Amino acid sequence: MGLDRRGFLHLAAGAAASGALSSAPMAARRNRFKALAFDGFPVFDPRPVFALAESLFPGRGAELGAAWRARQFEYQWLRTLGGQYADFLRTTQEALVFAARSSKLDLTAEKRDRLVHAYLELRAWPDATAMLRSLADAGLRLAFCSNMTEEMLRTGIRANGLDGIFEHVLSADRVRAHKPDPRAYAMASDAFGLAREEILFVSFAGWDVAGAKWFGYPTFWVNRLGAPAEEIAPRADGEGKDLAALAAFAMPPA
Repeated sequence: MGLDRRGFLHLAAGAAASGALSSAPMAARRNRFKALAFDGFPVFDPRPVFALAESLFPGRGAELGAAWRARQFEYQWLRTLGGQYADFLRTTQEALVFAARSSKLDLTAEKRDRLVHAYLELRAWPDATAMLRSLADAGLRLAFCSNMTEEMLRTGIRANGLDGIFEHVLSADRVRAHKPDPRAYAMASDAFGLAREEILFVSFAGWDVAGAKWFGYPTFWVNRLGAPAEEIAPRADGEGKDLAALAAFAMPPA
């Protein structure tokens, strides 16, 4: 059940008091954003995919996972730049096959299909459902704006009790361009009918923070894995390890 507004603001205040907010200027924290656009992974936890890789390739799963993740996004970016778009699941499979071959692992068709299909079975992070519902109950408009396919996003919504929370489910498939291409970020401002500065973009990865900042969105980095910031763009306007930190930034107590 979602929190009422008083409970929501109490939780947000607690997150701020515990140091969950970044060192963003107070003026930025006083902003009242009209909408939040989420990448998929601040909401859906990808770690079980890579735990499965370790179970299928004992002692080699971390190596495979690192190579797979790197090539996965490289393929999305390369295909977008080259005008050869393919969706998240196809580029994920292509990257997996390459990573296994480069690691000299025997990737059978059955193992390949299990690993790729695991992306259709992602569970929400433990804090996600309650906090997202609370953000929506507080009057913020929410959307996904993700490189994931619409099928992946909608499957995750249904499986995790997120029905009715997201006003828009925006996949890069709509514009046939993966983030950080500006066409992908523009989906959120176009769908909401809002100026860029009225939308807080919520990222999982540092490169996505960079892309969203370049596009003109204020950004919050849900840095769940404690990754270092990228050097190629301004820092996120806010940063924290979970969605309680996001709530404190997006809706600070008056």
